[in-house]
Parts: sequence; structure tokens; C-alpha cells
Amino acid sequence: MTIWEALVVVVAGVFAGGINTVVGSGTLVTFPVLLAVGYPPVVANVSNSLGLVPGSLSGAWGYREELKGQASRVKRLLPASILGGIVGAVLLVTLPENAFAAIVPVLIVIALVLVVIQPWLNCKLADRRTDNDGGLLLWFGVFAAGIYGGYFGAAQGVLVMGLMGVLVSDHLQRLNALKNVLTAFVNLVAGVLFIFIADVAWLVVLLLAVGSVIGGQIGAKVGRKLPPAVLRGVIVVVGVAAIVQLLTK
Repeated sequence: MTIWEALVVVVAGVFAGGINTVVGSGTLVTFPVLLAVGYPPVVANVSNSLGLVPGSLSGAWGYREELKGQASRVKRLLPASILGGIVGAVLLVTLPENAFAAIVPVLIVIALVLVVIQPWLNCKLADRRTDNDGGLLLWFGVFAAGIYGGYFGAAQGVLVMGLMGVLVSDHLQRLNALKNVLTAFVNLVAGVLFIFIADVAWLVVLLLAVGSVIGGQIGAKVGRKLPPAVLRGVIVVVGVAAIVQLLTK
């Protein structure tokens, strides 16, 4: 890797860290960059997941004010994310590379639909909700998103936000804070497993870590100031971009 290529990877990490904190699709920035500089797909994917972990934790810390009062949600949903991340990481190194390729765009479309219709559904479902935490449906949804995130990770945050937006009655910014914690741990457990079961490009991990930590803080400062309607619009734009890139790559 040349110095200029290394600089491009760092910049991509900054963008990915910011996007992951605000929405969650940073992999769609970094993964193509790693392919462009010559890394094989699986090595790029593994190194990308590990390198973005510090950025995810940085973004979660930036949203710490919005996490207040959500300890019970974190305790209940975190095991689902961790288990899902482990399953996804194992699948990545055991299944063919294109195993999930066909359904990834479909998952993102479903998530975007959920995000768009969230306000309407909230009104329709308000009288039917039995709790404020989404119940078992959200738990298994977060588990499934964790599998997806451990396998590839692009737009994992969009999926989680779509699920929580419909199933949990709370402010979108608070849900985004919770999303940052859940997706950070998916990346963390998957990354730790990759160290032992897959080939890792450690220079890439270091460069992405530096960039994503910076991007995570920038994303937190910008994202926390966005009104719900704008944040929802950002989610849709990034999600559509994710679909286009996945279908045309």
C-alpha cells in the first residue's frame, strides 16, 4: 500500500465512522476502497469490520447523553446483537462469498420502508403496544440484524433503526444512540472472532481505526443536532445509496 492509498483509507474511515454514527452504512464507503487498493473481498470485509470497531465505540460515546435511562434496553438487546454477530462472523468464513448477496438489497428495502412509515405506524400501533421495548419481535429482529452485521455490516444500522422505529415508542435520537451501542458490539465480537478464524490486514485495521474514531465524534456532534424528520431523510438517502451500490457492484 502506498502512502496515498493509506491516506485514502484513513479518509474513508473518517466518512464511515461519521455515517455509522448518524445512520449506519459506513461499510459502503470503506469496503469498495479496500477492494480498489487491492485487497481480496473476504480479507477486505474482515479487516473493515475490525477496523471500524473503534469508530462505532466512539460514536456510541458521543451519544452517551441520549443513552441515559436506556440501561434496561441495552441489557435486554445486547445479548441478541452479540449472538447475532458471532453467527454472522462464522457464516462469513464458512459460506460462499455470494451467499447473502441476493437478499441484502431486500433487507435494506424493508428497513427503509419501516423508517419512512414509522410515524404513521407509531400512531396506528400506539394503542396496541403492550410494552415500550419491542418485545420478542424486536429481540429476534436485532439478532437477525446482528447476523447480517457480522457477515457484511453495510446498512446494519438502517435495519436496526427501522425495527426500533416501528416497535419502540421513543424519540428517534434516543433510538439512534441505542443503535450505536448494539452495532458497535456486533462489530466488536465479529472482529475478535476474525482475529482467530480469518486473515486480517492489520495495516488496514489501524488506518480505519484512526479515521473512524475521528469520524465517530464528528458524526455524533452532527447527528445529535438533526431533527427526527431530517435524520429519517438521511437514513433513507444512505439506504438507497447502499442498495444502488450493492446492485451495481
